[in-house]
Amino acid sequence: KEAALRQREAALNAAKQTKDGKNEEIAALRLELEKVSDGAATAVEQLREAESEARALRTMTQRMILTQEEMEEVVLKRCWLARYWGLAVQHGGDDSDRSKPVRDLSDLTGEGNIESMLSVEMGLRELASLKVEDAVVLALSLHRRPNSVRQSVTDSKSPGEPKFLEAFELSEEEAEDVLFKEAWLTYFWRRAKVHGVEEDIAEERLQFWISRSGQSPTSHDAVDVERGLLELRKLGIEQQLWEASRKEIDLAPPVANHKHQTDSELSA
Repeated sequence: KEAALRQREAALNAAKQTKDGKNEEIAALRLELEKVSDGAATAVEQLREAESEARALRTMTQRMILTQEEMEEVVLKRCWLARYWGLAVQHGGDDSDRSKPVRDLSDLTGEGNIESMLSVEMGLRELASLKVEDAVVLALSLHRRPNSVRQSVTDSKSPGEPKFLEAFELSEEEAEDVLFKEAWLTYFWRRAKVHGVEEDIAEERLQFWISRSGQSPTSHDAVDVERGLLELRKLGIEQQLWEASRKEIDLAPPVANHKHQTDSELSA
């Protein structure tokens, strides 16, 4: 009987040791599981941070790239710079310093990034500060033929019976200048209408400048385009269009921005 009790005691001790061993094994497994869970949580957090950084980078990259419409504006403004620096050189003599900006225009690569827009804006500011456009208009007026014509001109801002006003016939270069500026005004008012900029007057201004196309400009038209350009500057239409375009980029889903960028790269 005593031997049986000892055997039972030994069996209980063995079972206890086995149980303790299993408990230790379970505890070790639980600890390992906690480590794995912590590692997984860390990996998930790192993944989220990486995705957030990638989205921010895509957004920043997208903001550095000009839209198709903005690139068109850059091209148009380069045409403006090339035109007025070219006319300044043509009517201002062979001044090497004056011809330098014309040569510099060929150095612009035409890449569709924000640097292109900054370059043309700096060029336009320089043009304005030096009053190159005013000097060109004055120089062109000196080549005008000394004759005038009488026309029936309706003042669009004062509707009523047509009034006979004396209008000077413009020289060929002056007429080209007026037509160029009318196209410029039509372009920006068309974009203003599309983007909802100055909604109360955009449609009216657009139709006004469209109605001028195809007509032989006179001195009255020359005055009108200068007033139109002044209004464009006072209202800050170009700045408003830029802000509207940038806002559209910010509101666009990151995935769409990324797809647009990828498609652009593939097409390139």
